[in-house]
Amino acid sequence: MNDIEPNFNSFKKNFKIKKNQLFWKIFKSDLDTPVSAYLKLCQNNKLKNSFLLESVQDGSYRGRYSVIGMLPDLIWKSINNEVFIKRFSNDQNFKKLCAKPLESLKSIIEMSKISFPKFLPPMSSALIGYLGYETIEQYERLPKRKVNVLNLPDGYFIRPTVMAIFDSLENKLIITSPSWYKKELNLKKEYNEKIDLINKIKSNLEKSYKVSNKRVKKEKIKPKSNISKSKFINMVKSAKKHIFEGDIFQVVLSQRFKAKFKLPPFELYRSLRSLNPSPFLFFLNFKDDKYGEFALVGSSPEILVKLEDNKITIRPIAGTRPRGTNKKQDEKYKKELLEDPKELSEHLMLLDLGRNDVGRVSIPGSVKVTDKMIVELYSHVMHIVSNVEGKVKSKNNILNILMSGFPAGTVSGAPKIRAMEIINKLEPSCRGIYAGCVGYFSGNGDMETCIVLRTAILKNQHMYVQAGAGIVADSKPEKEYEETINKAKALFKAAESAME
Repeated sequence: MNDIEPNFNSFKKNFKIKKNQLFWKIFKSDLDTPVSAYLKLCQNNKLKNSFLLESVQDGSYRGRYSVIGMLPDLIWKSINNEVFIKRFSNDQNFKKLCAKPLESLKSIIEMSKISFPKFLPPMSSALIGYLGYETIEQYERLPKRKVNVLNLPDGYFIRPTVMAIFDSLENKLIITSPSWYKKELNLKKEYNEKIDLINKIKSNLEKSYKVSNKRVKKEKIKPKSNISKSKFINMVKSAKKHIFEGDIFQVVLSQRFKAKFKLPPFELYRSLRSLNPSPFLFFLNFKDDKYGEFALVGSSPEILVKLEDNKITIRPIAGTRPRGTNKKQDEKYKKELLEDPKELSEHLMLLDLGRNDVGRVSIPGSVKVTDKMIVELYSHVMHIVSNVEGKVKSKNNILNILMSGFPAGTVSGAPKIRAMEIINKLEPSCRGIYAGCVGYFSGNGDMETCIVLRTAILKNQHMYVQAGAGIVADSKPEKEYEETINKAKALFKAAESAME
């Protein structure tokens, strides 16, 4: 539909002023789906350090953009306050950096800034990955964390050299590849390599592919928890004691489930996106020198923090009912939800917390609640949702903005710091990736992250799913236990469906 941009003269001109530059081309695309494209481009799931991001709005409408990223030139990871980086242009080994994790990540975000036309989506060039729940230890003084049972990094981000972005509104495919300024760069060689890479990606999409025919015997999945029912109920009772003593208003307690899953991780993603479509669908497929292969498969409903054109958004979700079988039943459940004093009380606490989090980094007077306690419909459930926005102060960097809402009140509690101290005391192990965030830092300065909820972590032919319940003064321990079971069920149902 157009020539690859920029042309050589423009590339040469911008190189002279030391600019990072994005190569891109827009193609017509109405034959491939994001899933078929991922299988073609990532060699039927064999190409590691790649990802697929999708979105479903209002329970049934496909979001505008779906993104595939692969072939990173840089990987950043952190664990236990240490940070490591791998630059593929130099060698294949990770190097330890003498910097704090978030300081080093901020530096990489800054050096990955790149300008591109406004009509290209923000994820056209970006760092993509996750930050685990315990990342908050770098901003707040908290008790020493408990054991990391899954033995995975606290944070992991890749910088892809190729993005394939599907625009479902205009039936277009945008293929992009960044060129990072280096003084010693051979301009003609770099230019030709970028042109060849974009054309090769398009050519690979025109090839046929085989879906993995690996199947396992279908069986009922029997997940095991990291805590007994009686211990979880005692955790709830302990939390309620803290509430009655005036220590906290609310705390979110969770349990982690483990089950065998012998299929390729992408099969779980394919099943989950069909059974539980959500605003944030993601498949992150990593291979690390030390930690081996692991994947994140998620269908999160909730923004953590979004930054777009200097506007911060936090969108708390709390309060749930199932979807009805028809519109009349939906309305009945919606009315019930909005008249439930426990659900309303819990949501109002989290709305106040969201307003406070946005206010920490916003210009005074700019914080607005643009949606207050509306009911949004998802594929299987409905939630009470509010939306808080603010205009960020110029002195804030992108990680300060992210950490203003990290972790979300919906996975920690209120007041947040005291709730996290109680979580650390009561839960049997550190949370790791659960309740952290997955998202991207765009080269244009924008950011979008979602909370790691309704997510499976896959490693060594096992899947791990963690789910929590918000404990308030009138919580019934048995009911809160059942809530965590029900929240985890969607992932295990998807796993069983993947075996069919």
